[in-house]
This record gives sequence, structure tokens and C-alpha cells, in this order.
Amino acid sequence: MANPSPGNSITLRVSAPSNFTVTSELAAAVGAAGAAVTALDVTESRHESIVVDITANTTDDAHAQRIKESLDALDGVEVLHVSDRTFLMHLGGKLEVVPKVALRNRDDLSRAYTPGVARVCMAIAEDPEAARNLTVKRNTIAVLTDGSAVLGLGNIGPAAALPVMEGKAALFKQFANVDAWPVCLDTQDTEEIIMIAKAMAPVYGGINLEDIAAPRCFEIEKRLRDELDIPVFHDDQHGTAIVTLSALTNALKVVEKKIADVKIVVAGVGAAGNAIIQLLIAQGATNVVACGRNGSIHRNEVHTDEHRAWLAENTNPDNFEGTLHEAMAGADVFIGVSGPNVLGEEQVAAMAEKAIVFAMANPTPEVDPVIAARHAAVVATGRSDFPNQINNVLAFPGFFRGLLDAGVSDITPNMLVAAAEAIANGVSDEELNASYIIPSVFDPHVAGNVAAAVAAAAAGTITERKQS
Repeated sequence: MANPSPGNSITLRVSAPSNFTVTSELAAAVGAAGAAVTALDVTESRHESIVVDITANTTDDAHAQRIKESLDALDGVEVLHVSDRTFLMHLGGKLEVVPKVALRNRDDLSRAYTPGVARVCMAIAEDPEAARNLTVKRNTIAVLTDGSAVLGLGNIGPAAALPVMEGKAALFKQFANVDAWPVCLDTQDTEEIIMIAKAMAPVYGGINLEDIAAPRCFEIEKRLRDELDIPVFHDDQHGTAIVTLSALTNALKVVEKKIADVKIVVAGVGAAGNAIIQLLIAQGATNVVACGRNGSIHRNEVHTDEHRAWLAENTNPDNFEGTLHEAMAGADVFIGVSGPNVLGEEQVAAMAEKAIVFAMANPTPEVDPVIAARHAAVVATGRSDFPNQINNVLAFPGFFRGLLDAGVSDITPNMLVAAAEAIANGVSDEELNASYIIPSVFDPHVAGNVAAAVAAAAAGTITERKQS
């Protein structure tokens, strides 16, 4: 059974007989049912009874129900109400719009709105570039999705994707003071998505594409980059690639191996897998085996998809044909961006000495991290309840902060590498060990360091163009 997680946290309001040991008995019952008690508060007290709020982490809804039933089975105990703390956090959404200027009197109103605002409108009409400084465009991006590939949940549509996009926008603000707004489109037509993004671009300083299924996401990103004058960043591709390169850089230091010498098996050849592989090869990886649902990508097969064709030509130097499980034999590194439980202990045990396992599928990794750690020297996941969380939040807030600060529209490979190096450098040589290869997502320095690195890389690109 999975471990209890804060993502499945509940609060049970319980009425129980009043006696000296009742709270410890309630906590023991919840613990015996497999939950992790995180808080216990007496909210009402009478001569004969008390009401207690018990907050606990569970594994899923069925587990929460079993905990309720175990408490109800106690003599004199009644569960009055069960609250899901995750759903409570999302009530009414996670975002709001707050004016940056005070509107206290007619004087304020005449400058913020009519008649004074007309002067600003005309200044922008005469010089459209002025919108970058005189409107929200200066610090605002769109978090745009069609809901076709949300987390590990699949094609759940725009409305169901909205909580994720809200969360993304909250992270942008929290970590890099970038104002972001969710834009969930009720279409999965490539041309319509491109048309809508171009039509709304005047409002935004950048677009963060999110949870759009491959291969559609590749064309959408390419076309928007070519046709817009604001940066377009597909986080599922490039954000994931950045943090993966960061973590691998430090993991290789731990096991004392070089990227040019290791065999890397990548499970998942969608948006994230493609971007990770391209960045790793650009950084010197020479032996990457990419595996899809049907096994390895190799040159003995005709690939109609241009991205798989690129993988066939640029990976798998030995032209290995076989399953993911077979590919794992002798591998130094496994990188999973696929789905849950695609590997077992046998496959990890078959890897090379001092192996590295990045099982990043969410919420359920490709292999149980506890099992992987029996054989691999370094194990990382996308989850917050295990060491070495490889999370895109380390990359995308600072990356966009740097893009907005630099005022650039193009995103270059140098920027991606600069961001990855900035994250990797967030772990000092003294701190580096098998359980700490990447900074915490709450490290206050990461976003600023990434922003500075991206802005510097952008400045270098501009200088190179001027010289050429």
C-alpha cells in the first residue's frame, strides 16, 4: 500500500466520552488504521463528552473511509464529520486579482481610469512596445492548456485541468513574483489553439504551455515561437529537462561517473522524454536508449513521427531492439517520464554498479523508490515524500523571471543549460550526498539564481547576434 500523503489529508470531527485517556485512544485507533496523525485538537468539552478534531494523512478515499469506520466502531465514539483538506484548499479557487494601486478618491480614479488612462492608451497606440512597461504585460504570463495530458491523469479536459493551472500560477507568484493566469481552452485542435494564443498575446509577456499531449504540443510550441514576439515555454518539455539535467549532474558526481560514459535508459518518449534526451545529448551523453510502450526506439523500424525519427537517428548507438526491461541490463541511469510501476526490483538489480534511478511519474512512480533504493546508489522521484524531489517548480518560475527581466522573446539551449547549472549549483560540495542531489523547492535562492543565469545567457545571445 502507498504511504500516507499530505495530498490525502483529512480532518475527522469526533465526539467521544470524556476521560483522561480518550485522546490517546483516538490517535492510536487512527494510527492502527494506517494513517499518520498530524494534529489533534479538542474543540468542545462537556462533563460527559468532548469533540476532537483529528487531522491525519491517508493514502486515498477508501483509506479515509476505513479510518472513519474504525473510529465509529469504538465504544461511545461517533464521527460527526470528515473534511478533505485538499478540497477545502481549492474551494473558490486559489487565485484572486488585487489592484496594485489605491483608488481612494476621484483624483486616483481620474488617473487610473478615465480621463487620464486615455493618454496612456494613445502612448501605446503610437508605440506598441510601450505596453511592456505600461500594462500588466510587463510581468504577466498565460498558463495555457487544452487539458489533454494533465499530470498522470490523461485527457481530462479544460475544466478539470483548471486546478492544476491555478496551482501553477500560484507557484509563479510565490517563488518568482511573476503574475500568471490560467487559460484553459475548450478545444484540442492545433490550429485553433495557435489562433487563440496569438489573438490573446497582446496581454501577456510570455506563454507557458502546460499539459498538452504529444505530438500536438511540439507543433504548437514551434509555431508560436516562430509567430509571436513573446517567449513561449513548454514546461512539460523544457522545465522537466532542466531539472532532470540538474539532478543528473549532481547524481553523477555522487557515483563518480561522467555523462559521456554512462548508459542512460529513458522510459517515455512524449514531450518530456524528447526534451530530456535532446538536452542530455547536447550536454555530452553518448549512449541513450529511448523506450516507448513497445520497447526501444531503433533504426530498423520506419518512424512516421518526426520526433521518433530523430530519436532513432540520434540515440541507441548499438541499435538495440528489445523491451524496456531488457534495456535495463547494465544501464547506469534510468530516467522515467512514463507511467506507474513499469519496472520491478529485478530490473533495477540488473543495472550497473552505483546505478542512478529517476522514477518521475506522478503520482505513482515507475518503480517503488524503497525497492529501487535496495540496488541503486541514487534514487529520485517527482514526489515530495521521498528524498530528491525532481520538481519543475525549481525551474519555471525563475526561468520566466529571467525572460521577463531580460525582455527577450527567444528561448535558446544556452538558457536551458544555464538554468540547469544554476539549480545544480544550489547544492554545495559539502551538502552533496545520495539523498540530497537537488535543492529543496522551498530554497529561497533557487528562483533568483535561475533568473540571473537565464538573463545572463539571454544577454550573451543578444551580444552574439549583434557581433554577427
